[in-house]
Amino acid sequence: MGLYQHLRQTWQTLDPQIMRERLIKWRREPAILRIDYPTRLDRARSLGYKAKQGFVLVRVRLPRGGRQREKFRAGRKSRSYGRRKIVNLSYQTVAEQRANKRYVNCEVLNSYYVAQDGMYDWYEIILIDRAHQQILAHPVLRNIAAQRGRVYRGLTSSGKKSRGLLRKGKGAEKIRPSLRAHKGLAH
Repeated sequence: MGLYQHLRQTWQTLDPQIMRERLIKWRREPAILRIDYPTRLDRARSLGYKAKQGFVLVRVRLPRGGRQREKFRAGRKSRSYGRRKIVNLSYQTVAEQRANKRYVNCEVLNSYYVAQDGMYDWYEIILIDRAHQQILAHPVLRNIAAQRGRVYRGLTSSGKKSRGLLRKGKGAEKIRPSLRAHKGLAH
């Protein structure tokens, strides 16, 4: 086995006590925090991270439990009008969007799950600096940096999951939801 396979295996069999202490520390940190090194190096490398200038790593904390509308202040509401808001975005996509909103000069390359407890989910987001010379010198990264607003158009891996684009070829026809089914018109 190679080094990254060992790292992946170590992450899967991590001591719960170490993870518990880590989460206690992370809860006290800000919701969006820039970090120096990835927590899961194997996952970050497989998603395109390189330990060079122009790459920015951010850990984002999200509250769990779905989204809710703000409390009703006044006015009559129908019986079916609840506070639960159905948003067709995964937690990972929301984390990517929040990181992109904070770091406006960067573009989201990818992201991965790190941890969760009863209250929060944590994701690490890999961002690339659009104007950095190291990024502009690399042809593939230059093209990615030129795609403004990738995360809002579903071009990161979490967006591709929701769009059903992770499989290609024969057999993938039925995976993507049809437009009629998405709008509730299917019978």
